[in-house]
Amino acid sequence: MCKGLASLPTCLERAKELKARLGSFLQKPNWNLPCCKIGKNKPTLEECHRWKESFEKLLSSKYGLCAFTTFLVSEFSEENIAFYFACEDYRNTKCPAKLPAKAQKIYDEFIGSEAPREINIDHETRDITKANMLTPSSSCFDLAQHRIYMLMAKDCYPRFLRSPAYRDLVCQAKPSTKANKHPQQEKKV
Repeated sequence: MCKGLASLPTCLERAKELKARLGSFLQKPNWNLPCCKIGKNKPTLEECHRWKESFEKLLSSKYGLCAFTTFLVSEFSEENIAFYFACEDYRNTKCPAKLPAKAQKIYDEFIGSEAPREINIDHETRDITKANMLTPSSSCFDLAQHRIYMLMAKDCYPRFLRSPAYRDLVCQAKPSTKANKHPQQEKKV
């Protein structure tokens, strides 16, 4: 997040960087990214409809995660999903000796007051997370991760489902194989 006039050059640099990264993507409504290639690897219509069942189903789908991440990038809030998965990776770290360095990297990137991808969490959560950094454990980001998960589930996810991006994906989705088999079976009978 950008704060005050002192950080205006930093905000402008970040906006330019994001604009460059997004390129023509911002001008096109079809949301085709390398991980969401339309063609033989596109999601099925059934899969797209499953994403509406729950936020967890959206995140557990390769294409759903890609589409949602793309949506967050378009809303300039991709730091939320990046932080969530950085915490997942951190929690799954097998070697305890690596935890302090990984924890500091996550803190510096997402939580610190001058973090380049600062997430939107309340002061209490920020203070608890900062205190947890004194003795990093695999659970030191749990509260902040939960807050960001809930923010995405309650705010970003419903907006994604109402977005032109989601509607376009549903329109471009290939029919499920079940739907293709039924007409053939009916003809045989």
